Amino acid sequence: MLGYILRRLLYAIPILIGVNLITFVLFFVVNTPDDMARMQLGAKRVTPEAIQKWKAERGYDKPLLWNGAAAGMGRLSDTIFFEKSARLFVFDFGAAEDKRDIANEIATRMGPSLALAVPVFLVGMLINITLALFVAFFRATYIDVWTVVLCVALMSISTLFYIIGGQYLVSKLWSLVPISGYDSGPQGFKFLVLPVLIGVISGIGSGTRWYRTLFLEEMGKDYVRTARAKGLSEPAVLFGHVLRNALIPILTGAVVVIPLLFMGSLITESFFGIPGLGSYTIDAIQAQDFAIVRAMVFMGSLLYILGLLLTDLSYTMVDPRIRLE
Repeated sequence: MLGYILRRLLYAIPILIGVNLITFVLFFVVNTPDDMARMQLGAKRVTPEAIQKWKAERGYDKPLLWNGAAAGMGRLSDTIFFEKSARLFVFDFGAAEDKRDIANEIATRMGPSLALAVPVFLVGMLINITLALFVAFFRATYIDVWTVVLCVALMSISTLFYIIGGQYLVSKLWSLVPISGYDSGPQGFKFLVLPVLIGVISGIGSGTRWYRTLFLEEMGKDYVRTARAKGLSEPAVLFGHVLRNALIPILTGAVVVIPLLFMGSLITESFFGIPGLGSYTIDAIQAQDFAIVRAMVFMGSLLYILGLLLTDLSYTMVDPRIRLE
């Protein structure tokens, strides 16, 4: 087991290097430092002198990958790649354009993102699995057919509709909760109720339909027919056999959500004024703060790789037949 974990961690290194190189190419080759300076300075203040000054103040006046004018290791270290991208591997994210420390901002904003994403993830999964089991129990009936129709309808509605409609109905008309804002104390609950509710409702359609497919696939296998032949009740078959054997695909689907738990929801946080990592990334894109965007892309890829590793390890817990060698 330990050897498997070490190998997977070693495999992650070339993946992170590849993500880092692709991000670097997109930011500094496709979009050169001169282009970045022009966007930051604005059309009225763009002069060759202003561009050079902007680049020098932020360390963008160095060569991209190789500094032939330097000596020794400085040929590699005294470059934009080493200063802006290679340091991400030691979690040195540097400073944003407004001089704020990016690592400190990530640590501060991770709490609000988790406060929103964790309840949506847990409550949503519980509701979706329960509804899917209920529909699978009444398979091939009107309940099953109309539930699938309702799920498809819910999937067809944009998340923006749920957000805007929820804010108008619950906050403006009924005045039950604030329309936006955030508080880290006990009063913060009232700010999270509506975003969590919208996050759960908007995911019911796709989640229930996907889990229903998993359960119906399991219900057609031989071990389910054997359990029924032994006289087990349908609820016992569903919860004791079908649900247990469907845990592996459920865990596989859940790993996709793990990076979002930390990175935050881009749209929801922006609309509800939650100071999480999602709104932080959106604000950075709008302000063309490339240092923040690079850091968030790197963090997202790292969390996704760790999520895949945790998923493989969790397989051994739900299915003892799996051995990680």
